[in-house]
Amino acid sequence: MAIPFNYSIKNFGSRKLTTFITIAGIALVVFVFAAVLMMAYGIEQTLVATGLPDNAKVVRKNANGEISSIVDGETQNVIRTLPYISKSKTGEQIISGEPVVVINLDKVGGGLSNITVRGVSPVVLELRPNIKIIEGRMFNPSLRELIVGESVTKNFENSQVGSKIKFAGDNWTIVGKFTTDGSGFDSEIWGDASQLLNAFTRGNSVSSVTLKLDNPANFEKFKKAFTGERRLNQFEVKREQEFFGEQSSFLAGFIRILGIFITIIFSIGAMVGATITMYAAVANRTVEVGTLRALGFRRRSILVVFLFESLLISLIGGVIGIVLASFLQLVSISTLNWNSWSEIAFSFTLSPDIVISSLIFAVFMGIIGGFFPSVRAARLNIVNALRAE
Repeated sequence: MAIPFNYSIKNFGSRKLTTFITIAGIALVVFVFAAVLMMAYGIEQTLVATGLPDNAKVVRKNANGEISSIVDGETQNVIRTLPYISKSKTGEQIISGEPVVVINLDKVGGGLSNITVRGVSPVVLELRPNIKIIEGRMFNPSLRELIVGESVTKNFENSQVGSKIKFAGDNWTIVGKFTTDGSGFDSEIWGDASQLLNAFTRGNSVSSVTLKLDNPANFEKFKKAFTGERRLNQFEVKREQEFFGEQSSFLAGFIRILGIFITIIFSIGAMVGATITMYAAVANRTVEVGTLRALGFRRRSILVVFLFESLLISLIGGVIGIVLASFLQLVSISTLNWNSWSEIAFSFTLSPDIVISSLIFAVFMGIIGGFFPSVRAARLNIVNALRAE
């Protein structure tokens, strides 16, 4: 089956204005589609990066997040008796009972938002070696001192080193700023666990227990020992990466569903534009179509030619949309994580899957928008087409 693709390509620029408008419309829709997927993927990547592969986290079963979980002191002692927990050079177990609370801070530009305050143990730098103090120093565990993630200082007022924050009836001094290279911890404030427990009169009950395994491959063995201990029946253990990954699932899923719904509405306009463009192409080239049919090209060849032209328009628009969306990776934004009810900063993140999905979506719009005009071109009567002016 001969198909005159050269003819289609040569005539591609004959309707510059309508073609440009159609390409721009498709590019805009693909840009929105890709941006939504990049936002959801960025949240997931930020929270997954919060955990380390050799860390495990213990929380109460059915807790939606750390703020709704309580691990009492007796349970913490039971966890410490389990095997496969790594030890520091001094022989101390690398384990941190962490109280997690949410406080309000003024945002840069106005308004209030929630921020997570996490209490950590003195072994935190061994538990999470990816933490880097980039300004100031580590907090003194004997004082009401805090260190803040770098995203907090960017998005909240009075959160710089040297500032004071008042909560739990006391003033806390910010003595350092840290980074974890883009993980969710960058959106948190950290202080000594004992100081926070005392300030909030929580006794020795923490929100979660995080521990370092002596070998990441021993997680299943540790989990078996954990589930075999009847005193821990009300609790569950997960890899830290898995736990924080699950924390992103609801928010990321909501963004995808809402964003795709909006994108579909936008795509209807883009497909209508493609349809109008292709109908105009058929109307302006009726005689040419008749000539091609007279030369022996079959109806299916004509259909494929016009459909190819529609796909070419949609692919160009799709590529432009993806290129524009890729610049969003330079943008960092923050939103409320519904699992922790606190602010989390993240960046738009582009992946090969998002590129492929966006191109497939563009092709889909091209097929839908160009199908009926292509069918009309293929069904033109040879004699009537040649007689058309």
